[in-house]
Amino acid sequence: MKLTITTKTKFVLKKFKSLFFGQQHSVLSAATLIMIMIVASRLLGLVRQRVLAHFFTPDNLSLFFAAFRLPDTIFEVLVFGTFASAFIPVFTKTLKENKFEGHKKAWEVAGLVANWGGVLFVILATVVITFAHPLYKLITPGFSPSDQDKIVTLARILFAAQGFFVISYVLTAVLESSKRFFVPALAPLFYNLGIIIATFFFSKNLGLLAPTIGVVIGAGSHFLIQLPLAVKLGFRFSSSLKITPEVKKIAKLSLPRIIEVSFLQVAKFVELTLASLISVPAYTFFTFGNTIQLLPVGLFGTSIAKAALPTLARQADNLPAFKKTLFETLNQVIFLMAPIVVFLMVARVPVVRLIFGTDIFTWDSTVETSLVVSAFAFGIFSQAINSILARSFYALTDTKTPVIVSISTLLVNIILDFIFVVKLHLPVWSLAAAFSFSSIIQSIVLFLLITKRIHNGAKQSLYIPIIKIFISSLISGSTMYFILKFFDKSVWVKKLSFISSLDLPFEKFVLDTRYAGNLLILTIFVGLIGISIYLISLVLMKSKELETFKTLFKRFVGGSSNTEVDPSE
Repeated sequence: MKLTITTKTKFVLKKFKSLFFGQQHSVLSAATLIMIMIVASRLLGLVRQRVLAHFFTPDNLSLFFAAFRLPDTIFEVLVFGTFASAFIPVFTKTLKENKFEGHKKAWEVAGLVANWGGVLFVILATVVITFAHPLYKLITPGFSPSDQDKIVTLARILFAAQGFFVISYVLTAVLESSKRFFVPALAPLFYNLGIIIATFFFSKNLGLLAPTIGVVIGAGSHFLIQLPLAVKLGFRFSSSLKITPEVKKIAKLSLPRIIEVSFLQVAKFVELTLASLISVPAYTFFTFGNTIQLLPVGLFGTSIAKAALPTLARQADNLPAFKKTLFETLNQVIFLMAPIVVFLMVARVPVVRLIFGTDIFTWDSTVETSLVVSAFAFGIFSQAINSILARSFYALTDTKTPVIVSISTLLVNIILDFIFVVKLHLPVWSLAAAFSFSSIIQSIVLFLLITKRIHNGAKQSLYIPIIKIFISSLISGSTMYFILKFFDKSVWVKKLSFISSLDLPFEKFVLDTRYAGNLLILTIFVGLIGISIYLISLVLMKSKELETFKTLFKRFVGGSSNTEVDPSE
């Protein structure tokens, strides 16, 4: 018996070691692993927001979320402007070219990028911290001077967290380039835990300082969890700031992307400014709605895009293989996202109530947030698709095209923001609607350009699966809407009261959704029915994407996710 337990323990440890240190070779096997961790991270992120909504009113939370704006700007310009578009392709290529030299040159590049990122962050952060008061006065005109002072205090602490992130995302990039996706996907869990724990234990005494300190703790944990594996693979810190040809290439490739991200930050500043003019809590409603819609975007768009980039980069010289991987990846993203997007559209109010429905998060707040979710929902597909299409250009070492398209659509977004809020005086959901409209335009333009770039355009094989998915989603969504309304007691009482004359015993089969337990049961039931109908419809239509996913899932569960397979699978 003792030998059996020991053998099982060794087996479990071996599987965990393989998961923690092993490589994921195929796009969707890697993406499946990332998805699982992103589900955990995003769900924990929702728990984090729920905890915040429990301890703080929407008015106070708007100050906390607004404080992120300047620190996030510097971080995103430095990190998101460099790594996905420039660092990963250059680092991956350097790893491939120097594999017989122990990858020494590639790790030197990583160390230099970390150094330069840290130096630039310190310089920019110092400037922004110095002028934080006038900057926040400019971008939050709807807040009172005392509220602006609180925002500045929180923002100055948050800069410490972003400093950790600048270095941590270098580690994320090198691990993902080395096809180690588990640890980078695990890191956000620790970030969210830091905020949750600090808020739960210290908010009573520290107020908004509690989650702010939690952000710093979480960011430090995000860095520390990745450091051991990165060092094991070969990453080393150094004191050098020399400019090698690889560093120059990264700088050159990242410049267009940095410009794009800078424009994106301008759009986010506009959203904050206009939300502050609508009302103080409006930015909280916008942020909470954004948190919900980011779940499917991060789960299927970001995760698959991250997993696909190294493969697409290696196939850049083989356009048929490149096109096959790209199109099949797009189809898989749409297949996976469709039921969740439809569910969010149908069950937006129950979802918001279940996540944020605390005693101090009122019904009016729930309605405002659900409207934001609705406005975001119809653009969710395009956000996920944009992640993949942009990275397909990056893999071809073309960072200019997606940047030009992105900046153009961001300008459309900003113009729509002003029209909706300043001219038409619409509520905060209009900011989400403007974002969705511009995102859809971006998807259409990027798709047309990439199909032209890889020759022969899109084949019929790309459109047929999407049509099947659309039909299945429509059937699923209609069914979910009917069930949700049919079993909700409030709908019968408020909107179908005429049935009382028919003497129907509706009390026996409907649920009083004023109670959280009943609402949870109904929402889960609706979701399960919707997914089941979606899958059954695809089975009847013989969807290739469904069969591909089933094969991958069996392979992943069976422990062969590290086996080399066709990258397009």
